[in-house]
Amino acid sequence: MEFTNKDSFFTKLQAGQGQPFVIAGPCSAETEEQVMQTAVALQQQGVKLFRAGIWKPRSRPNAFEGVGQQGLLWLRRVKQELGLLVTTEVATGRHVEEALKQEVDVLWIGARTTVNPFAVQEIADALQGVRVPVMVKNPVNPDLALWIGAIERIYNTGITDLAAIHRGFSSYDEAKYRNSPLWQIPIELKARYQGMPLIVDPSHIGGKRELIFPLTQKALDLGYDGMMIETHPTPDLALSDAAQQVTPDALKSILARLQVRKATYDDAELVNRAEELRLQIDAADHEIIAALAKRMALVEQIGTYKKLNNVQVLQLERWKEIFRSRAEWADEAGINSAFVEELYKLIHVESIRKQTQILDRD
Repeated sequence: MEFTNKDSFFTKLQAGQGQPFVIAGPCSAETEEQVMQTAVALQQQGVKLFRAGIWKPRSRPNAFEGVGQQGLLWLRRVKQELGLLVTTEVATGRHVEEALKQEVDVLWIGARTTVNPFAVQEIADALQGVRVPVMVKNPVNPDLALWIGAIERIYNTGITDLAAIHRGFSSYDEAKYRNSPLWQIPIELKARYQGMPLIVDPSHIGGKRELIFPLTQKALDLGYDGMMIETHPTPDLALSDAAQQVTPDALKSILARLQVRKATYDDAELVNRAEELRLQIDAADHEIIAALAKRMALVEQIGTYKKLNNVQVLQLERWKEIFRSRAEWADEAGINSAFVEELYKLIHVESIRKQTQILDRD
């Protein structure tokens, strides 16, 4: 897949070259008055693309699932009276047809739909021969292949004005965020498809309005192209996702605080200094790889020793000791202990694999 920023829809949303664009509006279109009130406030702030959910696929029944087709008429009014572009989520081929009939400018595919290739293909079939920008949210589970697959299905219809929305990934663990960011997954997507815009959805990642600013700032620091932030005139009274929505005034404050970093160094001396540091990092990485090779050689020796003495691979007390002591060593060295724990999980899994391989040899 090839994407070019020149003359793309999302490039035109930017206030200036290299500036992130803003997509804002309520989680759900609830009433015509609420939609118009929000849109007027956002237009005054210079927001160009207004979002609102019309059909709201929920995890469980008996919750507010959107106003449906009548909400499209409210979006059309936003376009006609305020000159804003509008976008909404589609989950079926019929949704696509109804949205396009009411001249919705941009469609997005939600996380619960992205996870289902059959549903995405139905949407792709409805988009055949249509030239409308499409945004694809990551699937609810951390599966890069599913995310890429959904993007490919839309791309194969001939649509190249595509963007990816990072809204975080579901987790069973209790955590700070509603959906775990797992930044490495969208970063990998961005590395593969450099011309495709990457948009952060801090509302869904954080699940709390106070987390919107730090999450958005981190995304901008990572080179994201835009943000989608849920905005509601009275968030606490919202019919869906009340805790993660902000007022238009709060959005204005958030946007004013954000810092946009330069993409590259603009001074020759800084470039040279950065290159020196990168060379030192490369040298340190060589040392890390050499140390890992030495460790794995020792793992092979102990695997052979276990085989000779008919001892099982997994020694649970040793496993516990490694995770306890390495985390302590990390704290003493001023390194994030949680990072070291994750690192040693990978190292230990590889150690078990190598020892099991030795025990299984004839």
